Amino acid sequence: MSQPVVSQPAPNLPQLLTQAKRWFEDALLAGMRSADEQPVSAAQAAVFATLDDGGTSIAELARRIGVTRQTAHQAVHSLVGLGLLEQVPDPASARSTLVRVTVEGARVHRRALATITVIEDVLADRIGAAATEALRSALTQPWGEPPLVTAPDVRPDATPGVRPDIAPGVRPDATPGVRPDATPGVTPGVAPAEDPR
Repeated sequence: MSQPVVSQPAPNLPQLLTQAKRWFEDALLAGMRSADEQPVSAAQAAVFATLDDGGTSIAELARRIGVTRQTAHQAVHSLVGLGLLEQVPDPASARSTLVRVTVEGARVHRRALATITVIEDVLADRIGAAATEALRSALTQPWGEPPLVTAPDVRPDATPGVRPDIAPGVRPDATPGVRPDATPGVTPGVAPAEDPR
C-alpha cells in the first residue's frame, strides 16, 4: 500500500518568528567571529539581555529567560569562564550569589548591540525600510496575555493549514452552492433562452 502524500502547509507565525530569530543569531555570531570576538551562543546572549546592573540571581535569570535553573547555570558558568560575567556575594542573602557583567563583558555586549544594528540595516536594504519598520511595529504592539483557545477537531485525512469547511479553490466569502466563476442569472448546463427579438 502506497504511503499517503502529505502536502506541507505554509509556515505559521511561530515558525517564521523562529526562523527570523535564527537568521539574526547566525549573522551576529558570524559578525563577532569575523571581528575576533568571543563567540557567544543564543542562550548566553539571552543572559546578557536579562541582567540587572547590580547583578541578578541565577534563579531570577532562569525565570526571565524561561529555562530551568540548571540551563541558566550552565550558560552563566560558560560566560564566567570566558571572563564576560562574574559571580559576587548577594548583599541581601549570605547563602546566594549574584551574576553581573565584567568590564570585558560590557565591552563585548556593546559591540554585539552595535553589530545587531548593522544587521538590521542590512535587512532594511533587502526587504525595504518600510517593511522592516512595519515588522518592528507589529512585534512591539501589546499582544496581551496568551489566549486560551479551543483546539479544533481535525479529520485524520485533513490537510494541515486547509480549512475543512471550504472546498479547494473556493473563496471563503463565496456564496454556498454558487461557483465563483458562474455568470449571474445563468444555470450551469442549461442553454440561455434565445432573444425573441
